[in-house]
Amino acid sequence: MMHPMDLSKGFQIEEPHVFVPWETPETQFLDGFEGLHLRLVTDGYFTTHCTSLEGLSHELGFHFRPRKNGRLVELEFFSSSYSNLAESYQEFQRHLEATFGQPTITVPGSEGYLSHIWRSQGAEVVHYVMEHFGPAEYIRIKRTCECREKLQNRHNAH
Repeated sequence: MMHPMDLSKGFQIEEPHVFVPWETPETQFLDGFEGLHLRLVTDGYFTTHCTSLEGLSHELGFHFRPRKNGRLVELEFFSSSYSNLAESYQEFQRHLEATFGQPTITVPGSEGYLSHIWRSQGAEVVHYVMEHFGPAEYIRIKRTCECREKLQNRHNAH
């Protein structure tokens, strides 16, 4: 039986083999993950090329909040090539299901594509297509508040 990836503490990148914990401060992230060859896109947002999600080669974005000296709260996945939306959507969906199992929720989406949500302890994964100067695919993993609240409560108890 397949065991979905545990997102409660962070995200495992396969190549390079790096575990990225949620809430990592941006300064620590820059110092500790030089092997990722990070590119600064704008304040609080970096990208890299890597392999994750059961062998999928892709671009990965790291979102920090607040944008200056923030902490890691969201990951954004996208294809290196935008040539074929249908192929990209199907490939990402296959790898998301291989990594996280069947979606928690699937609903009709826009542009003829289904929208999927996986909910797990500490994080939510979304995969959908929407209009953005033409149809655009979105794949994101967000740290959920419930996990942050539990972490804060644990910290306050000590």
